[in-house]
Amino acid sequence: MGKKPRPKPNPNSHKRLRRDAVNSWSNLPSDLLASVYERLGFVDLQRAKSVCPSWHYASRRFVPKCHIIPWLFILPKNNKNNSFTFFNPQEKEKLYRTQDLGVEFAESVCRATYGSWFLMQYPRRYNLCMVNIFTNEKINLPPVEYQLGTTKIERTKDDGFRILGHDGRETRRMNIRSPVFWIDGKSKDYIVLWGLSGLCVVYSKNGDTSWSQIPKSSDCYHMVYKDHKLYFLTSKVDGLKIFDFSEHFRREAFHGSISTPIYSNGTKLVVTVSGDVLKVKRMFDSWSGNSFTIYKVYSSLGFLEDHEEVDSLGDEAMLLDQGITVPANDIEGIKRNSIYFIGNLDKNTTDISVFDLETQKTELIHKFDCSSYQLSNARWFFPYQVS
Repeated sequence: MGKKPRPKPNPNSHKRLRRDAVNSWSNLPSDLLASVYERLGFVDLQRAKSVCPSWHYASRRFVPKCHIIPWLFILPKNNKNNSFTFFNPQEKEKLYRTQDLGVEFAESVCRATYGSWFLMQYPRRYNLCMVNIFTNEKINLPPVEYQLGTTKIERTKDDGFRILGHDGRETRRMNIRSPVFWIDGKSKDYIVLWGLSGLCVVYSKNGDTSWSQIPKSSDCYHMVYKDHKLYFLTSKVDGLKIFDFSEHFRREAFHGSISTPIYSNGTKLVVTVSGDVLKVKRMFDSWSGNSFTIYKVYSSLGFLEDHEEVDSLGDEAMLLDQGITVPANDIEGIKRNSIYFIGNLDKNTTDISVFDLETQKTELIHKFDCSSYQLSNARWFFPYQVS
């Protein structure tokens, strides 16, 4: 009796096995995927999101703990590839480089950040746009001369400006001062605000075709936008103003006096995690280096008549250039009770440093090659979108 012939191998069997394997991976429970995501760094998480549609969808519902770790955006010098470099404080020896974002982006100036969105300004025409540096999404904003209010702007033939204030004063110097913005990563609702040449504060929301001017908002010195509130510092007697943008309309929520000799790059507003408003005065001398004096000027209970000096941030860290504090307790890569800042007031260096409030000492975060990067244009940002 002869042997039975062996069945011929199915040439498509390996494809079926591969397909079954992919299906099994794509059907992992969301709780299990979240447990995996929690163990991944930023780059590995980006790779995991590209495995399959279900993994990508699960990642959108997952908010990683490292979203509160700020990264640095650094412009290379002589940037022929139009790529950009990022530094993660959790990985001190690593630098990441983006894809080519185009010549237009490379020739623009980053004025502010929110999550992975950057507010870019074209240097010649002064127009603004928002760009997501990871998805390359772009939102153009109205031309700066499109204004609704008492201050009038005309663009001249040579791409200059003629600005006529409500008091009849005329200037030809366009100065976009202290721009801030917020954007919802899903709905793309946004608001962008900036000071116009010391004359007023303007804002534009999604759907607007022009900039609206906030009355009685002249002499803008420094602004912070947090939790749908604009914290606005002037050098006049009224000092601090808070505008509430949480409703469908804008309203002034508070104004009070902050005694401060401004007209100096050394004084800024900072809003804490709990919503307290700090006035931070930064000083520098060649002998002792950097020093900071911090006062609490506003709390959830209202304006403080006697400004309370603050000597500790507790379990928070301050990002001075962003005007906020972030939680820092037991988080690798960010130091509690410290101030992160860029540059020195002597204007001779552009170090990226952290100041420890307890020891009163400054240390460099990372030794960058100054011949390769434009550290003066470095910006803190959060690689994950925050709301």
